[in-house]
Amino acid sequence: MRFGIGIPQFFSDHEFDPEAFRRFLRRAEDLGFESGWTQEQVLGASSQLSPLETMTYAAACTERLRVGCAVFVTTLHSPVHLANSLATLDQLSGGRLDVGVGSGGPRGGIFPAFGVDRERYIARFTEGVELMKALWTEDPVTFTGEFWQVENGGMHPKPFQEPHPPIWMGGGAEAALRRAVRLGTGFFGAGSSPTSRFAEQVTTVRRLLAESDRDPATFPIAKRIYTLVDDDADRARTRMNAALESIYGARVEAIESAAVAGTPADCARAAQEVIDAGAELVLFTQIGDPEEQMERLAAEVIPQLVPTNGPFVG
Repeated sequence: MRFGIGIPQFFSDHEFDPEAFRRFLRRAEDLGFESGWTQEQVLGASSQLSPLETMTYAAACTERLRVGCAVFVTTLHSPVHLANSLATLDQLSGGRLDVGVGSGGPRGGIFPAFGVDRERYIARFTEGVELMKALWTEDPVTFTGEFWQVENGGMHPKPFQEPHPPIWMGGGAEAALRRAVRLGTGFFGAGSSPTSRFAEQVTTVRRLLAESDRDPATFPIAKRIYTLVDDDADRARTRMNAALESIYGARVEAIESAAVAGTPADCARAAQEVIDAGAELVLFTQIGDPEEQMERLAAEVIPQLVPTNGPFVG
């Protein structure tokens, strides 16, 4: 059982404090968090640092903490450039990188800003992931796709981790879960997904792994939880909903209902339900003051949790 923590990314102009950022990451390591995670939002209502540069800075500030993004919307990226950047970060961090990938969803509101065809976004996403994996594992690379073509190309250095960094994928519909099992190395449940829905997804993923003759022990399952710990449960919920509205630009009832806000006991109970549903890695994406919330999670929530499938790993 492993625990991750959200790396601070939400800063307005001139608000970023390098020393506070370094202090947060070193403290996360000291508290035993296995990994620190970013998320990607290039265009949106919130003021958010880019994940790749944030992870690189975080890796330079730490020695053991793994760094990840859940998720890169890879449909919006050149897979060649992204593969090269991620291989470089994996080398710089000594193999501490996790890569979450996502398609951007069926609505595709920002696709036109990136020249992406809404009608072909799944094909573009799938092909991009396949090309990244080829660039990480083959030499030379010849790749003939609908969107990208490479003839006898090479990319060096390869990632530090072999054959490549873990590739986490999410999804709700069975077709998306099938893609995750086919292309990914782990499943990551969304923070906007309630635990009951996550449990259904885990059941489907395990069935698809069995159908594909894949060992479930080599395909970990994770879940993001938006959390806010407060001794006043009503105040916690009010603060949580206001913060989520700021992040997403509107009130989204499904996300609010999936988020966990309340007393330490409330948060522990909700996190235990996620663990019991099958999560082997729980990513606490803390809302509110990042450092204060991380301390409360480590001191008041995590000690109440009971592993389902084995011992906790810090």
